[in-house]
Amino acid sequence: MARWNPIRRLRRWVIAESTRLLTKPLASYVQRVPNNVDKLKRTLRKGDVLLVEGDQRISQVIRYLTQSCWSHCALYVGDELLKGDPQRAARLRQRFGDEAQYLLVEADLPEGVCVSPLTKYQRFNIRICRPQGLHRDDVDTLLGHAIAHLGRRYNVRHIVELLRFFFPVSIVPQRWRRAALTFGSSGGRAVICSSMIAEAFTSVGYPILPEVTLTDGSAPVAPWWKRRLARNAPRPQAKFRRHNTALVTPRDFDLSPYFEVVKFNHLGDPRLNYRDIIWDDQPEAPRLVAASASAPLVPRRPAAVAARTRVRLVFVLAWSALAGSLRRFANY
Repeated sequence: MARWNPIRRLRRWVIAESTRLLTKPLASYVQRVPNNVDKLKRTLRKGDVLLVEGDQRISQVIRYLTQSCWSHCALYVGDELLKGDPQRAARLRQRFGDEAQYLLVEADLPEGVCVSPLTKYQRFNIRICRPQGLHRDDVDTLLGHAIAHLGRRYNVRHIVELLRFFFPVSIVPQRWRRAALTFGSSGGRAVICSSMIAEAFTSVGYPILPEVTLTDGSAPVAPWWKRRLARNAPRPQAKFRRHNTALVTPRDFDLSPYFEVVKFNHLGDPRLNYRDIIWDDQPEAPRLVAASASAPLVPRRPAAVAARTRVRLVFVLAWSALAGSLRRFANY
């Protein structure tokens, strides 16, 4: 019989409570453009990456650290999970119904790598990133790599690495922001889902946002008739350096020149005729309540700003002093 350990139970409670607070939706989230799910289903292809502007506390932190509006990403697999395994297909149809033909593979906190229907992000700001020129057999390998990771869970054993997302993120230096997104001492598992998708693309040799060095390449040796028919000058040679998949962020798929941004019309029409748009020119109703609308706006005093800075400094110093004991507590 296992011995009752109060410290271990306390550690599990802290991890569960921290995860609950990090994944709590924000009340200030605003969807800028409505999504037409039917049009989205017709537009997506297997292997596309769906970028999502999340509505959670951890999404807000990731958006700040990456200086981007995208905090989450998922890989579209469609009906790939319905093939090959009849029992798995039956479970998915029972769970999602008709939506089982339009599935995403994503890595989420605290569920880990899981399957979600496309309709999950109907009320979120999203973007489609499509790899250019990806071969059909590589798409199958890509999807198989992501599906093989289903059930893999994040290792949140280290409380220090989980609680650092409660930091005032503005104090993190810019050169450390990308590295602050990973669980460095937990076996290299990334906090955000993009690491799992980056590993899948790396398995087929497809670049996301690697370091590229251009050199003036000499023209290859070719027969005289090929040199005569060549119309273009020799292209510069590019040397690619593999990126660290643990440091890939959702923003990298948006910035990558190897992914095409696919925009779909939320109205569902083949083409948008801007002359048929009915504009609402009525002034927007004030969002402030009556009591606060009559109150004058008071600018923040320098003393308040200085006090806030001192509070942050004290918080950082206190955290640095307790980091060693917290790490020992996390590894207990």
